[in-house]
Amino acid sequence: MFDPLRIKMRVLFYVALAFLVGVGLASGMGWTQDAVATPAISVAPQVPVESVQPARDLSESFVRVAEVVTPAVVSITTRRMVRSAANDPFRNWFETPDPEPRAGSGSGFLVSDDGYILTNNHVVEDADEITVQLEDRRTFEATLIGGDPTTDVAVIKVDGSDLPTLSLGDSDGVRVGEWVLAVGNPGFRSAGGPTSFNHTVTAGIVSFKGRPLGIIGNELRNDPESQDAAQYAIEDFIQTDAVINPGNSGGPMVNLDGQVIGINSAIASGDGYYQGYGFAIPISLAHRVMEDLIEYRAVRRAFLGVQIGPVGPEDAEVYQLPEVSGALVQDVTGTPAEEAGLQPQDVIVAIDDDPVGYSNQLQQLVARKRPGDRVSIAYYRDGQRQETEVQLGESPLNETATAAAPEPTTRAEERLGIEVLDNSPEVARRNQFRIDEGVLISGVTRMGPAARRGVRAGELLVGINRRQVESADEVTELLAEVEPGEIVTLVLANPMNGRQRFINIRMPE
Repeated sequence: MFDPLRIKMRVLFYVALAFLVGVGLASGMGWTQDAVATPAISVAPQVPVESVQPARDLSESFVRVAEVVTPAVVSITTRRMVRSAANDPFRNWFETPDPEPRAGSGSGFLVSDDGYILTNNHVVEDADEITVQLEDRRTFEATLIGGDPTTDVAVIKVDGSDLPTLSLGDSDGVRVGEWVLAVGNPGFRSAGGPTSFNHTVTAGIVSFKGRPLGIIGNELRNDPESQDAAQYAIEDFIQTDAVINPGNSGGPMVNLDGQVIGINSAIASGDGYYQGYGFAIPISLAHRVMEDLIEYRAVRRAFLGVQIGPVGPEDAEVYQLPEVSGALVQDVTGTPAEEAGLQPQDVIVAIDDDPVGYSNQLQQLVARKRPGDRVSIAYYRDGQRQETEVQLGESPLNETATAAAPEPTTRAEERLGIEVLDNSPEVARRNQFRIDEGVLISGVTRMGPAARRGVRAGELLVGINRRQVESADEVTELLAEVEPGEIVTLVLANPMNGRQRFINIRMPE
C-alpha cells in the first residue's frame, strides 16, 4: 500500500545520514576547522555601558578610598592584668588570686606623621601594654596619651616619623544617605598561624545623625569609680548600615573623599556581632577631645550649667516653636546659665548660629568649645526667639573621668615579662643542668613581650646585647641601659646541652 508519509520519513533519514557522513569525512580531512568550530563565548556587555557607568564610577571610588586610607589604619593589641577568682573557694578565703593577663584588640588610625593615633577609649583603657602594627607589619609599643570615657575617645602615640596619616573631615556636613566606608584593622590571629583579617573595608550609607544609645552613660554608671562622670557622657552617634564588628572599634569612618568623619565605636546587637546597625563618634567632637588630650593629657570640658531634655510635638505646641526641634531646659544648675538669664522651659535652638536640633546636639556643641569661651545662645521663651551671651565655665570632669598615662615604675625585666634567678653549681646540680653559667629564667609572663618572641621558662639567660650575664642583679643593670623602643638581644642557652639561640625584643615603654 502506498504510504506517502513513510516515504518522506525515509527520504529525510537518508538525507540526514548522508549529511553526517559528509561532515565526518570533511572533518577528517581538515575541511571543517573554520566552518565547524566551538561556538565563541560572547564577551560583549549584556547591559548598555551608559547604564552601568555610574555604578562602575562608584566602585572605582571605593577602590581609590580604600587604597588611600588603609595604610594609616593600625591594629591595636592590648594586655591587661586582671585579678580573677580561683575555682577553689577554700583557697579564695585565705589567698588573693594572682592577676592574670587578658588580651584585647581593636583598631586606630594615624593622624600625624610622628605617631599620634586616634582610637576608642574602651580599646586601650586600663591596658598595661599597648602594641600597634601598621599595614607594612612594622610593630611599635605605644604610649597612652590620655582617654575620655565620656566620649569614648583616646589618643595613643608611637615613636616614628614619616608615617602615613589620614585627613580629618567635617562631620557636621555629613548628610543622611551619603556613602561612607568603615575601615578597621582587627589583626586577629589564628592559633599558631599568621595574622588574618588585617584590614576590613565595608560600605554603607549614613542612616541617621545624632543617635543616642545610652551605652556610654550606662557603662559609667555601672562603674563605681566613674558614676559621677556619667552625667557628662555625650552620645551623638552617626548611624550607618556599613558592617562594623568589635575588632573594627577605633577605626575610621570615611567619606568618598577619604576624609575621616567618625570613629567606629559601637554596634546595636544582642550577641556582640553586627546586625545591621553601626555607630561612629562624630570626628568634629573627637578632634576637639584629641586636642585637649595631646595638650593637657586631660579633657577640659566646657560647662553651660543647664539640665536639658528632648523637644516633642506637644512641647513645640506649648512653647509656640516654629518646628519640633531644640533642647528644652529642664533646670538651671550652674553659674554660666544663671548669669546669662536662662530659665527652665526655655528651648535652646542655636549656639553661635549652629542649629540645635536635639538635646544631644547641644551637648556636643558645648563640648566642642573651650572653658572661658563666650558664645551666643538663641532660645525661645513664650513663643519669642531671643538671644543671650554666655561665658562657658569648666566642668569638674577632670577630677573623675579622664584616664591618663601612668608613669612606668616596673623594672625592665618585668616590662619584658621575665623573672630570673641566680644560677650556680648547686642550682645546676639540683636541676640536673649540664651547665652552670648565666641566670635561670624562672618565669615568663603569658602574652608578654618575651613570651610573644618565644622565650620559655627554664632556659638560661647567658648574654644581653653581646655582654655576658652572670647574676640576676646584672640582668637588671644591663636591661636598665636599654631605652624604651630600643631592641635588646637576649642570648639563651638550653640548660641540658648548652645550645644557644638569639631573641630580639623591642623594649616596651
